Formats: sequence, C-alpha cells, structure tokens
Amino acid sequence: MEMVNEIKKLVDAKKEAFLHAGDLVWEYAEIGFKEFQSAKALTDVLKAEGFAVEEGVAGIPTAFVASWGEGKPIIGLLGEYDALPALKHAAGDPVESSEIVSENGHGCGHNLLGAGALGAAVAIKDYMQAHGLKGTIRYYGCPGEEFGSGKMFMARAGLFDDLDAAFTWHGGAYNAITADHSLANLCAYFKFKGRTSHAAGSPHLGRSALDACELMNVGCNYLREHILPDERIHYAYTDVGGSAPNVVQDHACVFYYVRSPRLYQVLDLYERVKDVARGAALMTGTQLEIVLNDGLCDYVPNDTLSKLLYESFCEAGGPKFSEEEKALAAEFAKTFDPAAVADKARTLAAHFGPEVAEKYKDQILVEDIFPYHASDMISSGSTDVGDVSYCAPTAQMNVSTWALCTTGHTWQVTAQSGSNIGRTGTVKAAEVLALASIKAMQNPELLEKAKEEWKKTTGGKYVCPVTDDVQPAL
Repeated sequence: MEMVNEIKKLVDAKKEAFLHAGDLVWEYAEIGFKEFQSAKALTDVLKAEGFAVEEGVAGIPTAFVASWGEGKPIIGLLGEYDALPALKHAAGDPVESSEIVSENGHGCGHNLLGAGALGAAVAIKDYMQAHGLKGTIRYYGCPGEEFGSGKMFMARAGLFDDLDAAFTWHGGAYNAITADHSLANLCAYFKFKGRTSHAAGSPHLGRSALDACELMNVGCNYLREHILPDERIHYAYTDVGGSAPNVVQDHACVFYYVRSPRLYQVLDLYERVKDVARGAALMTGTQLEIVLNDGLCDYVPNDTLSKLLYESFCEAGGPKFSEEEKALAAEFAKTFDPAAVADKARTLAAHFGPEVAEKYKDQILVEDIFPYHASDMISSGSTDVGDVSYCAPTAQMNVSTWALCTTGHTWQVTAQSGSNIGRTGTVKAAEVLALASIKAMQNPELLEKAKEEWKKTTGGKYVCPVTDDVQPAL
C-alpha cells in the first residue's frame, strides 16, 4: 500500500490545479472542435508542469498531445472536454429549469474526464521524477467525442501507434471497469436535389427532395427487420426544404447514424442504407449526394489491462462522498423519471448480476466498486475510444460522479458534473489512472501480454472507418 498512499498524496498535492481546470472547462461548455478555451485550460496546467505540448494535431486546432519523459514504455491517458448543445444548467442545482435552454452544457461530464486524466498525468510525472522511473507519459487532448469522432482522426494520423497501453475513464453512476464492447458507427448526410414547382398549379413539374427523404426513411424502417439485433439506424432532418406547403421542395437533407457491433459489419450495413437512398432518388426523380461525415470503430476492451485497472481501483478504494454530497444527490434522485430508474435497475442486473442490482437498488451515491469480469456484451452506444483500442491495448473505467440512475445527456448530469459530487469522483479517477499507469510502466511482462491479447482481438492493425478525403467537421 506504500505506492498507493504515495500516489494519493501526489494527486492531493495538485488537485486544486486540475479541479480548477475542470471547473473552467465546465464553465466554457464548448462543443466539439470549438473547445479553444477548454483545451487551453488543460494545456496551461500541463505546460506549467513541464510537459512538452504539441497543439493542433491531426488537423484539429483543439486537439493536442502532451508528453513527459522519454523512451519506452509509453503510456497514454485520454482526456475529453467537449460539451453538448442545449444542456446548460446551474452547478449543483437539483431544480429543473422551466425555460427552454439553448446554451451548451456538460451533459456527459467531459469536464471531469479531462480533469481526472490531467490529475493522473501530473501525478505520474511526479512519481517518475521521485523514483527515476524510465518511460513516457502522454496526455491526449481529444476533442469532439460527442459529434466529430476526434480520436478517429487522431488515430488515422498515427498518434496512438507507438503506445504500449492506453487508459481512460468516464463519469457515471457507479464504479466499474468498462468491460462491454461498443458499436462501430458511420455518420453520413444524404442530400437530395429536386425541382421546385407550384404544388397545386403544376405539381407534375416538381421533383420533391423532401419526398425522397421520406421514402429513404420508410425504406430504412423496413430494413430494420433484416439487420443484426444489435445494429441500429437513426436519422434526423437537417434540411426540410422550406416551410411553404404549396412549393415543391427542391432540396432536403437527412443525417444518418448507422451502427453495428464490428467495423466490417457497419461498412456492410452502410452500403445497404446507401442503396435505399439511391432507390428513393430513383423513385422521386431527384439527384442524390452522400457526404460521409465521420465514423468510429467498435471498442475492444483489453482484458489484461482491465484486470490491472480493476486491481488498482480496488487498492485505491472507491470515492468517499460527504454527507452534504449525499444529501444533494438525494435531491437529484427526486427528479428522475421512474421509467429511467427501472431501466437502470435492469441494466445493473444485466451487467453485474441480480445480487448487485438488489444490493444497490436503494442507494443514491455508490462508493463500492462493482466486480469485474470479461464480457462479450455489446453496449448500445458508440465511442471513439474504440479507434484507440484498435491502435493499442486499451482499458477504461466508470467512476461515480453522479447519483445512481442518473441518465446521460441530461441537465442532471450537467448540474452534478459542476458540483462537489463530480469533483470527488474526479480525484478518485486521477488516483486510479495514475496507479494503473505506474504499475504498467514497471511491468514489461504484463505489457507484452496485453499486446499479444490486443493482436488476437483486433488483428493488430488499425483500419480507419472513413476514407482519406473525409476531414474533421471544423
């Protein structure tokens, strides 16, 4: 426990700096690829701590890589800092606003994610200095996770290729290693071009782009019956062609997400969706332009590193919340939709077993660490951490930063991520990431085992899900 206690002291000594950076990121609440102030808040701390910072990597102004040390092994920590639109809420306020919110907010807690990895990076550097430990620690500033797949573009640029291990974390409602796989995802705009006309006087002369979008959606809705159970198709209109019903819409656009358990599967499903779009254009006499916006790989957890991360989590212990933090979490819990609470209970049972679900069903803030076991389960979401997992052995964890049964991408997450509840979890994340990273640096045999596993589970080669002509949507 001597190492554990030393790392806790190192994290505690610098926590004001990295928590303040996280608070600034929460205040700035900048969306993907626009995180200029947020990135600066993080790089300012890293530069002050002696890290060499390369900014504007992978053609993204808000992406950066900060390095300290030299040579092998090279351990990477992933930091995120992008917000979500229309989710602004007062920090620590458990009362929902009655007004329509249009400003950005950290409804996924990425202000905490970036700060926790920052605290870990600095603690690792301090430990390496104190003990003469050889190797390199890198902090990856990863923008645009929510919209833009920033890590995918960074992976395509080869920024993760020489890593021996990558660790990351995410805020959540419980403490656990992320054992599930995620869905690969391709995102594309389908733009239809028709011909305008008077909808009553000369409808035969019009070619409706809006009709083409409608027919594409109908076709894809029929397609859903003939895809894998874990595959998903979502769409949203980004251009409806106008607001006048008596004018045939000559332009319209629909934005699609296509998700599958593995990259090769999503590439196949995407081709089927494109065929549906081509059919819609043919039926309506319109022209079709397909613009692939971004994409990302499925996440492949590395069991060797996940076990190390779990061991480190257990040694460091779960977060300990104050009575004030527990009382605040209880106020937030009063705002939860009963259906969401029931759904979370089912999720706990599916992932961790009925005993865990029963034990914690009435808890508000989880301090214990849920048991780890390797899993073949596939989560319904997607993350660009998947692209990193195809470049290097990768492990990630969830740390309690909000009340149990909190639903992601909500005002409740924004409010709790700006409160002491979120800060307490962030400090714990820094401790665990630092401990796991240092243990990995000191154990070349474990890193070699992780690499061999990575080769078997991923093929040992990164394949970018998008073509080279696709650039970040800056």
